[in-house]
Amino acid sequence: MSLGDSGNLILTGFMGTGKTAVGRAAALQLGRPFVDMDAEIEARAGKPIPRIFAEEGEAAFRSMESNLCRELSAQQSVVVATGGGALVDPDNRALMMQSGTVVCLKCGPDEILRRLDEEGVLDRPLLQAADASAEIERLLEARRQAYAAIPWQVDTTGLSVDEVAARVIEMAETITLSVRHPGGEYQIHIGNGLLAHVGGALRAGGAPQGGRVAVVSNPVVAPLYGAQVEVALLTAGLQPFSCSIQDGEEHKTLATVATLYDHFLAGGLDRGGTVLSLGGGVTGDVAGFAAASYMRGIRFAQVPTTLLAMVDASLGGKTGVDLPQGKNLVGAFKQPAVVLVDPRVLVTLPAEELRCGLVETIKHGVIGDAGLFDELRKNPGLEITGQQIARALRVKIEIVEEDPFEGGRRAVLNLGHTVGHALEKLSKFTLRHGEAVGIGMVAAARMAAELDRADPSLAGRIEAALVAWELPVESPPFRVDAVWNAMAHDKKRRGNALRWVLPTTIGQVEITEEVPRDVVESVMCDMGARCSP
Repeated sequence: MSLGDSGNLILTGFMGTGKTAVGRAAALQLGRPFVDMDAEIEARAGKPIPRIFAEEGEAAFRSMESNLCRELSAQQSVVVATGGGALVDPDNRALMMQSGTVVCLKCGPDEILRRLDEEGVLDRPLLQAADASAEIERLLEARRQAYAAIPWQVDTTGLSVDEVAARVIEMAETITLSVRHPGGEYQIHIGNGLLAHVGGALRAGGAPQGGRVAVVSNPVVAPLYGAQVEVALLTAGLQPFSCSIQDGEEHKTLATVATLYDHFLAGGLDRGGTVLSLGGGVTGDVAGFAAASYMRGIRFAQVPTTLLAMVDASLGGKTGVDLPQGKNLVGAFKQPAVVLVDPRVLVTLPAEELRCGLVETIKHGVIGDAGLFDELRKNPGLEITGQQIARALRVKIEIVEEDPFEGGRRAVLNLGHTVGHALEKLSKFTLRHGEAVGIGMVAAARMAAELDRADPSLAGRIEAALVAWELPVESPPFRVDAVWNAMAHDKKRRGNALRWVLPTTIGQVEITEEVPRDVVESVMCDMGARCSP
């Protein structure tokens, strides 16, 4: 849910953090109605909150809050400022988080005391104690876990109302997608600037106060974003330490996983800790497998920094490493606690890597979103936004929820991979994964046409989309029998049969084992592979 989906914007946090003032400013900028829950309750009760507490008790007031939360969560496009304790109740919090974006405003106890004193409201019901400062600290500690369950946090200290409102509005544009799996559910958050909030998202995903976080990255990504992520984790009360591994498919090995175990032990990572992947698909696969196997499994989180990882590798729980005989032959399903996608990091992504990520985005269009495919085909060079990433992810989410362990339909996500993995292996991984999958998609479309399962024009449409983004559509000149043999170790085989995913039209594919070898070889020869004599 995001503002673009007519979701609500809800501001919560302790008294004195600026919820009402910021809420009014944000509502004005957005042109939306504003509701101050405390003021609304007072209006309905016909008396101020101190009298409600005195005459009816705190339980009655909390009941009024819960009723109002239910009412407001059923509305759309409303900016809400809650009372400081309204979302401490987990049911209230869940309702409001489902209705839109909840942002928790915060500041230190001394600043809260100063503001409340300046406003002349130290007579609030919950501050009726001899030492207001001590009572503030007690209440903050009592509510710490409830506030930490909200991913988006803004420290209002030293900021003007308009500055806080601007930050809140940016966060409210975040798109949150939920992914259900047999073990529970996790969220994928997509939005500009989210790297600065990775600590809050991780806390909301279950990481405990003071928990150790192993930030697994590589020498390319860590200098760009490692410090920012570390600050965000420290700010959220977590204890990060860095673990660097080499990037590239050739380093996606059991030996690399073993080095991570050493890093984890040296960093004091225990069963309450978290492994956070900061990088592309290789980093995520290796870090995820290490998290799945270290101490029999600990919390895992993904912060993908490539488009390929954002739309594909970070979702679905598949982790693993390669063996000399083939890709991803050793691995485990390890669902993340949270996935955080910040499209702004794509500005530092090399153009060729961005294009490779576009292949997976186009692939998801071919599988289940014809509109997304056409948008990308007709607009080469289009700046990729959170909206396109979310559309590609929705295709995959619907599939992996139905088939979490790749027992059936999930295999459609392997469109282009049967040929693609073989070409990657034969190239000794000098051919990028996205490039190989793109060539594999074209091959699959041509095979579908040869078998009368698709119109011959389909392959041309897919080729045109790839060429528009300057991606290859022809096979490297490997011997066709070598390509066939490389497929022999594909983990998607069933017995002696290869499973093929064939597109039948844009937005629809089918799985089959009925592609004869002569059809495969004929198509690959036509696409540039060297034919057998």
